[in-house]
Amino acid sequence: MSERALRGTRLVVTSYETDRGIDLAPRQAVEYACEKGHRFEMPFSVEAEIPPEWECKVCGGQALLVDGDGPEEKKAKPARTHWDMLMERRTREELEEVLEERLAVLRSGAMNIAVHPRDSRKSA
Repeated sequence: MSERALRGTRLVVTSYETDRGIDLAPRQAVEYACEKGHRFEMPFSVEAEIPPEWECKVCGGQALLVDGDGPEEKKAKPARTHWDMLMERRTREELEEVLEERLAVLRSGAMNIAVHPRDSRKSA
């Protein structure tokens, strides 16, 4: 399709309906303020649950509800380490048994550890 074929046309749909005669839902204006001092109002339905934080219209930062409760802090899970996960699966006594078994195998020389060819060139 040539570029001239689209010239003078719009790709958006324009509605010719008006809002006359339509009863809008009851609204309330809620005020927010960000850390940088920007204050703005957002319209919400009277029935809507008001969020405690909103994106600032001016700077894009986090704005908090004026005269409202702050956002609820999320409970953070403590980081699980490898040791924590291991202790969920085995008791300390079982771990000591496994350790003694593996040390016995290593000390007896029954475990054949092959030497990589590149490692042998370094020692020669």
